[in-house]
Formats: sequence, structure tokens, C-alpha cells
Amino acid sequence: MNWGTKLMIGMLCFMSFIVVLGVLMFNSKTDALVDTDYYEKGLDYDKDYNRKAQVQADNARPGIRLSPDHLILSFKAAAAGEVRLLRNSDKKMDRRIAINTNPQHQVGIPLAGIAKGSWRIIISWESNGKAYLDEQEVSIE
Repeated sequence: MNWGTKLMIGMLCFMSFIVVLGVLMFNSKTDALVDTDYYEKGLDYDKDYNRKAQVQADNARPGIRLSPDHLILSFKAAAAGEVRLLRNSDKKMDRRIAINTNPQHQVGIPLAGIAKGSWRIIISWESNGKAYLDEQEVSIE
């Protein structure tokens, strides 16, 4: 076997490697870290920033406790809004739950049907005429 044959075999191996990588790239699932509506979210970022700043200014960050069967959110005052449970590893597991506090300013979210692991909790609520937004990480065991 001469050097020309070896050169052709090397080039064919390299070209087949590139073709295989191209096929794998087009057949892979979409990136879960990229939002489809990122432009609209960028336009509304000022609103979210102001709501997060309001949490800091009023020292209104809700407390999060885990009981064996509930996720308990404790607020400083009566609140109404929504909680989004986001699973970083699988967007299909995300949940959106409407909340209203009880007389003790708490909300209990049942953990039935919620997988164990790391979750990002985004709490959006209104209390005393002010809008708030807070994000926290929690590990459900």
C-alpha cells in the first residue's frame, strides 16, 4: 500500500466523521435552556427587575419549608399570585400553580406528582397593593 492510498483512506475517514457529526447535530433534541419567547421576556425585563427590587426594599422574601408531603411558603402579609416550579433537566415537568395565603400568611403546595430533585421556584405575587417577584432554588427529597 503506497502513501496515496493511505492519504485517501485518511480523507474518507475524516469526511465520514464530519458527516456523522452533522447528522447527529440535526437529529438531537432542541436545547432546553433556550426560551422560544426570549425577545418578549427581554422587553419585560424592567418590570421583573422592579418587582425583584421591591422584594429587597420591603424585606418581603417568602420563606420556604419542606414538610414530608407539602412545600410551605410563608409570606409577611396576605398574598395572591402564582408559583412556577421549573425543572432544569426537563421542561415537561414544569408546573404553574395559583396561590392565595391562609390567615397565617402561608401556602401549602402538595408534593404529590412532583419528582424529587432540584427545582427552581419563581414566586410572583401581590400584597398590600405592591407587586413582587422572587426566585429560589429548592431540593425536594
